[in-house]
Amino acid sequence: VKDYVTSRYDLDVRFVYQAELKGLGFAIHLALQDIEGNDPILIILGDTILEIDLNTFMDGDDDAIGVKEVEDPRRFGVVETENGLATRLVEKPEHPQSNLAVIGLYGIKDTQLLRDSLSEVIKRNQTAAGELQMTDALQLMVDRGCKMQAKHVSGWFDCGKRETLLETNRHLLEKHTETYHPPESIVIPPSYISPSAQVQRSIIGPHVSIGDGSRVRDSIVSNSIISDGADVRRCVLHDSLVGSNAIVTGNAQQLNVGDSSEVGLNN
Repeated sequence: VKDYVTSRYDLDVRFVYQAELKGLGFAIHLALQDIEGNDPILIILGDTILEIDLNTFMDGDDDAIGVKEVEDPRRFGVVETENGLATRLVEKPEHPQSNLAVIGLYGIKDTQLLRDSLSEVIKRNQTAAGELQMTDALQLMVDRGCKMQAKHVSGWFDCGKRETLLETNRHLLEKHTETYHPPESIVIPPSYISPSAQVQRSIIGPHVSIGDGSRVRDSIVSNSIISDGADVRRCVLHDSLVGSNAIVTGNAQQLNVGDSSEVGLNN
């Protein structure tokens, strides 16, 4: 993460390491420790992709939380509202009373109130599934009189599971017009192949992303993501994720293969 950010952006960046994996609320608590004053802050979670004017999102005097209607709100934090303001926030409810999912975008004007609320959640050891939740701190803020607008975000793309990650990949590729076309292979758009990837005697696409330094040989790949440094040989892959530096050989499959794995599929 450090290498990626520092090599691509000229920003004054501070990295905070979360040694104890106690959840998002604890992570935000750690990040706020060295931030002085009560200036507004913007929090964006890293497992989503947003298409939104952040300046517009931060407009106004009230705090803001990004929301979007979803089919299965049990996977998310959920917001209940009244006149556009959040009244109740619940993390992954078994019986949700709203289909407005918290999408991981927060505009906080009263930073000190968030800091105090997170500290209170930690003091109470208020956890869900063993984690300190951001939603519990936000609920405390609302209970203490904070006006928090629930702002609808249509351009939100979830990357939290295989199906939604592939859907997001398809959306991004629809906007992508150029790619590397390796010799002796066919590329069906929209697809993206890194110029540093090696693709030989293969059919790629549609909706395929192939990362830096990966190798695809004698294969047919569609609607899939082949991550950096992966090696795919003699495969017919569809609707699949292949992690960084993973090796997959043989047969036709739908796969979700983690980083540095090795999978051999016999005929």
